[in-house]
Amino acid sequence: MTTVVAPKPASRLRSIDALRGLIILFMLLDHVRETFFLHRQVGDPMDVANTAPELFFSRTLAHLCAPLFVFLTGLSAFLFGEKYSGRGDVSAFLFKRGLFLVVLEFTLVNFAWTFQFPFSVIYLQVIWAIGLSMIALSALVYLPRAALIGLGVLIVAGHNLLDGLHFGIESALHVPWAILHDRGWIEVAQDLRLRTSYPVLPWIGVIALGYAAGPWFASQADAASRRSKLLFSGLGLLTVFVLLRLLNGYGEKPWSVGETGVQTLMSFFNITKYPPSLLFISLTLGIGLLILIAFERWQQRAWLKPLVIFGAAPMFFYLLHLYVLKVLYLMAVALWGTNQGKYFGFDGMGAVWLASVLLAVALFPAVRWFATLKARRRDIAWLKYL
Repeated sequence: MTTVVAPKPASRLRSIDALRGLIILFMLLDHVRETFFLHRQVGDPMDVANTAPELFFSRTLAHLCAPLFVFLTGLSAFLFGEKYSGRGDVSAFLFKRGLFLVVLEFTLVNFAWTFQFPFSVIYLQVIWAIGLSMIALSALVYLPRAALIGLGVLIVAGHNLLDGLHFGIESALHVPWAILHDRGWIEVAQDLRLRTSYPVLPWIGVIALGYAAGPWFASQADAASRRSKLLFSGLGLLTVFVLLRLLNGYGEKPWSVGETGVQTLMSFFNITKYPPSLLFISLTLGIGLLILIAFERWQQRAWLKPLVIFGAAPMFFYLLHLYVLKVLYLMAVALWGTNQGKYFGFDGMGAVWLASVLLAVALFPAVRWFATLKARRRDIAWLKYL
């Protein structure tokens, strides 16, 4: 049997995988925190006065993950469409893969977090949000690019106007609004509840903007022009963040001067993720677009290769690290018991960072194997869903 060897990816594609790999490692850090530092829980937004700077920084770093995952999902959908003659293939793939992710959230992902079956509570988190966003994008790809950009900007910039809109459980709009914008609980049965941790409406706007940015990364696109557009967009988003934050109003809890300069800085960057505010998306996407420029320029750096490999198999890594973390936690409880109230946990964030680095190194060979399999065996259709 002849082995299919994939061609070397272009620099623009390596930069996308590298960025995805970087935020995967930030995600790993946050999930190690949620596993072994849960006795020091943080809110949304965080309580600056009672949150240590190292914990605040680690959590804020993880804020980059969801917006960039969703944006890159839209961008990758456009690049997937380059291989085909019409939008129908892209739409069909988005719908099927989105549905696959929703099912995955209800099954393997939820079990990885709880290790309980049957489920009494199902948390609908980032995989659910990406899945529903892909399903929405499967219809939106038929819009003209200008209309798609307009809709994406309208959703991202305008959804905070809806923050005061709520519907009680007796209302027919309670369930759809809980899914779209108002984080809450959905009572499915007496012994089953759903928690809409990631209201999906803002993410639909982000994935639409990611798809609309696709032509910048097309195979025939000019690299200098792409970097110029990324720079303009990234700095523009960061400018929006700073200006709106200084106005201290729209879509966010106001910031204030703290007892120290560090607390004041923490307050300024203390932003809301559930659902993601305009400021949240502006800050995270702005930083992400600037990192894309840097990674494209640094494509020959040796240290970038591991990030590219991590980013080439994101869903495989996501499932793998969740199960590994859960097993490690259960082993720790069995060996040492619960040493932080009802939890087993580390004493400080330094141990969280160290454990994250060690886990990244330990999981790298498995991720590299799967990424190589995906690249070489393009004839195996189901691999593209992971």
